[in-house]
Amino acid sequence: MTKNKTLMIHAHPKVDDPASYSVRVGKRFLKTYEGLVDADHIIEHIYLYRDEVPALDVKVFSAWDKQEKGTELSKSERQVMDRMSEIMAQFKSAHTFVIVMPLHNFSVPSKLKDYMDNIIISDHTFKYTSNGYVGLMTGNRRVLVIQASGAVLTNNDWFTSVEFSHQFLKASFEFMGILDYQIIRVQGTDTSKVADPLTPVLHEADEAAKRLTMPW
Repeated sequence: MTKNKTLMIHAHPKVDDPASYSVRVGKRFLKTYEGLVDADHIIEHIYLYRDEVPALDVKVFSAWDKQEKGTELSKSERQVMDRMSEIMAQFKSAHTFVIVMPLHNFSVPSKLKDYMDNIIISDHTFKYTSNGYVGLMTGNRRVLVIQASGAVLTNNDWFTSVEFSHQFLKASFEFMGILDYQIIRVQGTDTSKVADPLTPVLHEADEAAKRLTMPW
């Protein structure tokens, strides 16, 4: 792990869309963050809808089965295993993770789910023991999620109960041992009940950038 390394994980299909609320807040965060981190700080960008992120399909399960049995993998199976190893190594090398995403049908975008499936792997980011599971991604790592949604999700109503994206991500990172988890929500972008969903959140993004550059 490198404490001066941040992964910026872009989980929007239209990552350059100037109309996207999550993209706009993500860019604001990045601008502030870049102005605060040390000169030697590394910020790597992952574009989930551009980069190759293997899905858990027949090829992956076939490769895992062959690895367990000690039999030879096909060329395509070796390639997908190599790619998954690259994704895992990159993830484990970082200390701070920033995810920029829209809410898709109450959950995370499909490519982000694929990415999470590449990093939640036994004996890499967690392990099973006689006393249950233990997260291996320790060392004061932290996660910031920037999420945009058409509905307001924090009114303690039906929409709150089905915000599976937040529940899934928070639980997944805690499972891997990352307890410092923050979410910034741009809410109500499709409803007239929120007059200005963006401006207050830009301040939150600035404050999050400042917090993530504070000494551990």
